Amino acid sequence: MAESNFVDYVKIYCRSGKGGRGSTHMRRAKYVPNGGPDGGDGGRGGHIILRGNRNYWTLLHLKYDRHALAGHGESGSKNRSFGKDGADKVIEVPCGTVVYNAETGEYLCDVTEHDQEVILLKGGRGGLGNWHFKTATRQAPRFAQPGEPMQEMTIILELKLLADVGLVGLPNAGKSTLLSAVSSAKPKIANYPFTTLEPNLGIVSYHDGKSFVMADIPGIIEGASAGKGLGLRFLRHIERNSLLLFMVPADSDDIRNEYDVLLNELRTFNPEMLDKQRVIAITKSDMLDQELMDEIEPTLPEGIPHVFISSISGLGISILKDILWNELNKESNKIEGLVHRAKDVSKLQQELKDMGEDEDISFEREEEEDIEDLEDFEYEEDWEEDDQ
Repeated sequence: MAESNFVDYVKIYCRSGKGGRGSTHMRRAKYVPNGGPDGGDGGRGGHIILRGNRNYWTLLHLKYDRHALAGHGESGSKNRSFGKDGADKVIEVPCGTVVYNAETGEYLCDVTEHDQEVILLKGGRGGLGNWHFKTATRQAPRFAQPGEPMQEMTIILELKLLADVGLVGLPNAGKSTLLSAVSSAKPKIANYPFTTLEPNLGIVSYHDGKSFVMADIPGIIEGASAGKGLGLRFLRHIERNSLLLFMVPADSDDIRNEYDVLLNELRTFNPEMLDKQRVIAITKSDMLDQELMDEIEPTLPEGIPHVFISSISGLGISILKDILWNELNKESNKIEGLVHRAKDVSKLQQELKDMGEDEDISFEREEEEDIEDLEDFEYEEDWEEDDQ
């Protein structure tokens, strides 16, 4: 995996900007006695914003940029001049990125569409200048409001691929060969287990210019949901797929048992995966004659569409496309949304270690300035920025 550019799990430190303090300036002008307070409001601190970008397909660009820091708001000044707002920090992420709190495992947000923006951390609101506190009995207030403090959080960005059809099978089931046969994708193909070490996407052309996206997921073995083989690392990519294509080679000792093993691993990882539409493809069927196909067919699960295919000879490929297209467009296959579960805190540190993300990336906090002539204020929830 060290040679791969596919990165789907990154931990980064985020810090929004603190609000600028309000000014305590008193107006001083020639021929204007008792000018009164004219201190301006402080600027807003910068937000930390996540933005979906369809041009990214991996989190590689964030692997070596572990600190996202927004700008601080500037202080207000005389003549009721507002301080400049802090610069927002925009983090571009591929569509399908899920965000978790790295300390608690809490699910925070999900970015699934191009140009979708989510404010992850809000910048501190700027403090009010002293002119806001002028009253009939207090005409020269020599205090102003400090800006709100910044927010900070260490987060986990986890990519879950967006695809219409996900290929599910044991190692060497022919998933990569099928993807290369029906699309322009060029996955690595070889005659040994775990040839595919990272997901591959391909666009499958259908009739009349129609198409759908197919994802080749690394092979699943029995016990993958407990960490065996490639473990949980790529099982999460299947959560995004609308339809699951189970691929079982024709030379398997027990085709039904192999299907049940795959189904059980998905059930253990996330029971909601069983609600997805399923199709079974018996691969490498060019070695079967019609009599053997007729013997295998009764052993297959009832109510689930199946087809015998061969990616090499092209047997059943067109039928498979028809079945996938029809299943994808069924009303019962419309997924309203994916419910994300919080991470198990007891297993979170081990997960970070397995992903190589257990290093300390905390950022040294800047020293706070000594601010004179400011009193303590309690920030009210209904205090709007528009008041500035």
